[in-house]
Amino acid sequence: MALPMPPFFKRKTDRIPQVGEPSSLPTLSSQRLNLCWIDHADVASIYQIYSDSKVTRYWSHSPFSHQDDAHIYIESIHQGFNNGKLFQWGVCLKGSQKLIGTCTLSDISPAQGRAEVGYAIASDHWGHGYGREAMGTLIKHAFTELGLRRLEADVDPHNAKCLKSLEALGFKREGYLRQRWQVAGELQDSVILGLLRTDCMLESTVSEIHPISASVSLE
Repeated sequence: MALPMPPFFKRKTDRIPQVGEPSSLPTLSSQRLNLCWIDHADVASIYQIYSDSKVTRYWSHSPFSHQDDAHIYIESIHQGFNNGKLFQWGVCLKGSQKLIGTCTLSDISPAQGRAEVGYAIASDHWGHGYGREAMGTLIKHAFTELGLRRLEADVDPHNAKCLKSLEALGFKREGYLRQRWQVAGELQDSVILGLLRTDCMLESTVSEIHPISASVSLE
């Protein structure tokens, strides 16, 4: 049984912003989705997503086994935002506040103009193209508002649907790293993909959304 939620885990940012800095991530919207700030009020949704072995099959960590894992994960999301290295949004259907997934920019380097991307969609929402739609929105934000010039993805080579989805968004395969991860005793290789701002026309990238029935988690 999960421990009771501590009283300070309320719907707030937990961040003390510097003068002129945002206190949380901006909400990004697409045709069907909102990409929104994640906080501890979302712990049940985060646990539901990341405790599902189908969703985490190609993730770099084992599935969550306890709801406290979700609290810790959300705390790490806030810490990453505080240090400017991780921007992780929750994915919600418009008209709902329940998270059906997450969408991520990690290892953000403003000096180098690059970041790594990742997303995960709850398995009961597969087959509707939500992952690709969220990624299209994230790509546009990264290349315009954040001014990045390069995005990267690390994908298990067995995750064919993920690879197909990213390549449809313009990502190109750039390398193959053998035995890069060890998860639950299993060695996993990685395909490295990259997308440059100059590779794609943003408006067409965001608008060309096709169904995808795979979970993707590349954080």
